[in-house]
Amino acid sequence: MSDLILHHYAMSPFAEKIRAMLGYADLSWLSVAVPEMPPRKALQPLAGKYRKIPVMQIGADVFCDTRAISSEIARLCGKPELALENCSEEVQSFVRHTDLQVFLACVLSAPGGTLLRKLWKGSSLLNVARFLRDRINMGRTASVKAAGPKRAKVIVREQLEDMEGRLAEQPFLFGDKPCIADFSAYHGMWFIRDLGESRFIDRYSKVSEWMNRMRGFGHGDVTVISADQALDAALAVQPRALAGDADGALITIAPDDYGQTAVQGKLVAETDQGWVIARENSRVGRVHVHFPKQGYVVTTG
Repeated sequence: MSDLILHHYAMSPFAEKIRAMLGYADLSWLSVAVPEMPPRKALQPLAGKYRKIPVMQIGADVFCDTRAISSEIARLCGKPELALENCSEEVQSFVRHTDLQVFLACVLSAPGGTLLRKLWKGSSLLNVARFLRDRINMGRTASVKAAGPKRAKVIVREQLEDMEGRLAEQPFLFGDKPCIADFSAYHGMWFIRDLGESRFIDRYSKVSEWMNRMRGFGHGDVTVISADQALDAALAVQPRALAGDADGALITIAPDDYGQTAVQGKLVAETDQGWVIARENSRVGRVHVHFPKQGYVVTTG
């Protein structure tokens, strides 16, 4: 099997969701650092102008969105409960709400000054200004609008109260072991507590204990590599065999919520859970890019 490569940046909440999952799955992986905002020129040969982070790569197969990434991790480690499609409707409903409405509320509720200082420390004042402008523009074009600051705090509090109740008699949100719901809930709270350094969550003792359990999984065995090494890894192999029929039509695929930059390619596989498109690039040759169906829209041509 080709090495698992994660393209991410340290302050990305959705990347933290996957880093924690990799730790729990006990998978070794290679780390490629990407900028906090586009353009990400070194990633474009693999995923086009797709702008969401993280992106996962295994050889010449590229996985976009944490839904597709989680499903691949579940397959690799033999823990089906990490894939959304393998879970109950109750879990799926919780994840849908948590990954969108609750996550956006967590972002608005985190201490902005602390986050900007951390971003500034790792780059420059100019980069901070560019980051803020990028996120404002992304919010303006999003189809799902974030709640106002007051409502955001209410959403976060309601989520914490729900989680506190769930954790009263069990170590994880839906039982004795974590599932996709735990990792979906964790990264938003991580953004508030660990990255934003807010003590608000300390009021919820069961949630705090759960967060410490989740954090205790670590990030697994990580080796840092360069972007060029990741591109070389794609060039050295062919994409793996595919399941699911497709007619090779030229399509564009894009998120339906925010970060709606489209990626174009030939549809080479379609299943109940997702689409796979083929892309050609002189730097990496042929790659197959995997997208989930949930949260994405496809147009032909």
